[in-house]
Amino acid sequence: MRVSNIHLLSLLFTFLCLNTYCQIVYPETQTVNQTDVYHGIKVEDPYRWLEDDRSSETKNWVESENKVTNDYLSQISYRNKVKDRLTTLWNYDKMSTPFKKGKFFFSFRNNGLQNQSVLCSQLSLQDLPEVILDPNKLSDDGTSSLNGMEISKDGQYLAYGVSKSGSDWVEIHIKDLLTKKDLVDVVKWVKFSDISWKGNGFYYSRYDEPLNEKTFTQRNEFHKVYYHTIGKPQNEDELIYEDKAHANRNFSAQVTHDENFLVIYGSETTSGQSLIIKDLSNPQSQLVSIVPDFSNNYSVIDNIGNQFYVYTNYKAPRYKLVKISLNNPSMDNWEEVIPQKTDLLEGVSFCGNKLISHYLVNVSSRMFLHAINGKVEKEIELPGICKVNGINASRENDFAFYSTVSFTNPEEIYFYDLRACISRRIFKPNCSFESTKYETKQVFYKSKDGTPISMFMTYKKGIVLDGNNPCFVFGYGGFNISYTPEFRIDRAVFLEAGGIYCVPNLRGGGEYGEDWHLSGTKCKKQNVFDDFIAACDYLVEQKYTSHNKLAIHGRSNGGLLIGAVITQRPDIAKVAIPTVGVLDMLRFHLFTIGRAWTVDYGCSENKEEFECLYKYSPLHHIQKINYPATLILTGDHDDRVVPAHSFKFAATLQKNNTSKNPTLIRIDVNAGHGSGKPTDKQIAEFADMWSFVFYNLGMTY
Repeated sequence: MRVSNIHLLSLLFTFLCLNTYCQIVYPETQTVNQTDVYHGIKVEDPYRWLEDDRSSETKNWVESENKVTNDYLSQISYRNKVKDRLTTLWNYDKMSTPFKKGKFFFSFRNNGLQNQSVLCSQLSLQDLPEVILDPNKLSDDGTSSLNGMEISKDGQYLAYGVSKSGSDWVEIHIKDLLTKKDLVDVVKWVKFSDISWKGNGFYYSRYDEPLNEKTFTQRNEFHKVYYHTIGKPQNEDELIYEDKAHANRNFSAQVTHDENFLVIYGSETTSGQSLIIKDLSNPQSQLVSIVPDFSNNYSVIDNIGNQFYVYTNYKAPRYKLVKISLNNPSMDNWEEVIPQKTDLLEGVSFCGNKLISHYLVNVSSRMFLHAINGKVEKEIELPGICKVNGINASRENDFAFYSTVSFTNPEEIYFYDLRACISRRIFKPNCSFESTKYETKQVFYKSKDGTPISMFMTYKKGIVLDGNNPCFVFGYGGFNISYTPEFRIDRAVFLEAGGIYCVPNLRGGGEYGEDWHLSGTKCKKQNVFDDFIAACDYLVEQKYTSHNKLAIHGRSNGGLLIGAVITQRPDIAKVAIPTVGVLDMLRFHLFTIGRAWTVDYGCSENKEEFECLYKYSPLHHIQKINYPATLILTGDHDDRVVPAHSFKFAATLQKNNTSKNPTLIRIDVNAGHGSGKPTDKQIAEFADMWSFVFYNLGMTY
């Protein structure tokens, strides 16, 4: 369907901005006659043409909307001050949790403002890091980023994925770490893939090459596992596994540490996996199906011979570690090593001849050392309310690396000596944020149905509860993802300005296990919105803030959350920031990997699920009423949550909002869903977001 004579007029931006609101003239967005029928119900979609994100009409619309947004933001006198402070705060050394391959230790480093972090190696931890791969040299503007990498067991080869403009599409390249030179190999059309080395090559997953004009919107179907041999062209790669009968299944491959077994995980959605194992030491061996369905999650931690240690939520919604023998792999013969406990088991790693586990206890991390049989030997002490972000260890080493982070302290790296059972900090960032002036408090409030919900609040010490503090609430609530203590440098400017930063742990997430996740999915999705609304009301009732001093924010599934909340409770906040959100709940499954989300959302093709989706779909519940000051954020190359969600939501909200509050959309050009976004683009986006928040909450900076 083609749109002609689109009137994108009146781009003269008139401001009456002293101490009053800006009067904005929005672009006039053309409508089309498009009506769909779902199970007998007619649903109009007048901005359907905006789904074609590569058309000249849509590009013109994007340019016009960006001009309006930039003109508005340019009138905020302290916009550049916010950007300058963000730049200063961002400018500190960063380091990822190290890992060892072959003789070398590897880690990612960033000297502060580098667009992409750099992969470095050290022969010992005392040596100066040597640059192995600098992703900043992949493109002139920093929009090409590293997306997945794996170093061969002997440490000689690095296979690394490159993503352009934030897209999920990846090209895999190979570097010889002895010569420091790239090989000629290029593996294309890779997406949602692991890279796992075996001998003179690696396993990976890919789709068939898409139609050129639909590269960023076409459904991703018939995922396949291949093996690439170094030095051979991609068209000679060996097809290892595919499922011709099920177009929407995805597959990933993992080689065990001893390289004797191939593990293939299958999935239909974002939750639940099948499990297949093949003995690579025997060329005549067959694929052995351990788990044929997708009811639970499985992750092979390691193997000792044909005994596999598997982290799973099978009959354990808070997870456990089991041992599976390939000689007799039926579920009745699985042996529990670390049984399910009251708290959520987040992960397990081998460290020498021991096991290290880490749990979430009321959404804060705790770590334990276990004997190989699972018995707890001691707790590994952690610094207060924090999150363990990563544990890198292996059976062949008697040490481990791990990192911790909190709401007030950036990531610190620790070395754990297994022989002495002692941790020592090996990296502390030199961030200029004065963390000692702030504190984090965890509270529990009741949701609409009486369910207790955890929430973290971070603010300056000595805060006065007078109901007049600016407050910022961030939420997600979906896909079994836990929002735990984390340091977000952009939030520091809000804290420094006297704000309260809050993170409620909503149902739909993974903070308390699979039952917590399922209680916020499909026709129970309203629980997530109720949990978030209750958090905002609690903050007002307890006089931390007022609805007129409250800003709310969420990304991706969290963007859906914000869209649903403001269409259900438009009085809940003064400012709303839905970012890369899923906002059209009737059509999300038609684009790229969207069908995989139906495990959380349901699908409009199912009558019962359609009725649930249609009750809250943000795009379909915009009315002619007053809405908060809204800044919608998206990227024009987002092929995870396609930007059409944000485009259609913005056009509909601009047409219907009857308040004087601005309704703006900021569309980042050559940017995707967020992964790999260069530092300068992040700083620019956050500077605009926080300037918008400060201005509309009546804050000074």
